[in-house]
Amino acid sequence: MKKKVVLVLFALCAMTALMAAPIRVGLVTDVGGIDDKSFNQGTWEGIKVFGKENGLKEGEGIKYLQSTADADYIPNLSTFADEKLDLIIAPGFLFNEAMLTVATQYPDQKFMIIDSVVQDKAGKNVPNVTNAVFAANEGSFLAGVAAGLKAKADKKNIIGYVGGMKFPLIENFEVGFDQGVKAVLPGATILSDYTGSFTDAGKGQAMAAKQYGAGAYIIYQVAGGSGNGVIQEAKARSAKGDIRWAIGVDKDQYADGIYAGTKSAILTSMMKRVDVAAHNVAEMVRDGKFPGGQVLVFDLKSKGVGLPAKNPNLSPAIVKAIADYTAQIVSGKLVVDSRQ
Repeated sequence: MKKKVVLVLFALCAMTALMAAPIRVGLVTDVGGIDDKSFNQGTWEGIKVFGKENGLKEGEGIKYLQSTADADYIPNLSTFADEKLDLIIAPGFLFNEAMLTVATQYPDQKFMIIDSVVQDKAGKNVPNVTNAVFAANEGSFLAGVAAGLKAKADKKNIIGYVGGMKFPLIENFEVGFDQGVKAVLPGATILSDYTGSFTDAGKGQAMAAKQYGAGAYIIYQVAGGSGNGVIQEAKARSAKGDIRWAIGVDKDQYADGIYAGTKSAILTSMMKRVDVAAHNVAEMVRDGKFPGGQVLVFDLKSKGVGLPAKNPNLSPAIVKAIADYTAQIVSGKLVVDSRQ
């Protein structure tokens, strides 16, 4: 009898140890770097929250490798795969081909790609890659509503959009934004430019200077590191008394727009909750529920996209209008256009 009790206790201890076994999560950044105030940084923040919750040390349980060029993608992914990390995350569709290559070479390794779907030559999802995608058009619609109503309130009618590289994914932001602006300010003129890069802040600032010079009151930037130049131009002009606004992307960029001590040139931000996606999939891996080959959609209904909870530069009336439009989209009453 005693022998059976000991065996049962041993089995329970073994199961507890197995369940509590730490996992290791690695992030491979794109060329924007870990502190790009955008996709890479947002993803890393989600991983850090997971690490804190699970007692994982940075540099050991959670770690990252920075890519300085596209050519670094495969070597960096392979480095983490050779280390046999439990989950390797890459943020952005630019990783698509590299992820396919490395995931095929390491079929037992668990990977996650953000903002894309990795498929093989036959058009099938790769079984060891989880794909997280976002309804950016829905969140951008709300950003458009905010821009349109703010411009209307201040008797302005020119609004701008500055994208990074011109791909359907980035154009999807523009489509939703345009629809949102026109929903509340039908007569608005919307300027559009693409920097051709996600890392050229100088080009982003030049594009912003061009659009502000043409009368744009608010610019929605969807350009990663290049978009930081848009914010800088909005800050510089506003600091001189020529009030202009920028709309952030991927994360709440309010703090990035601070000038003159406490003011911010960020009207609001369209948040892609890449942090939530990274955190949630890491939890799934920890719990033995890795959704390999699946496409996880983060939309307004799942709170995977949207505007920040606090928007100091938006009036109560605009905040209420945004809430009303959110409810319409979530219920299916309003369908937002999509480029894809």
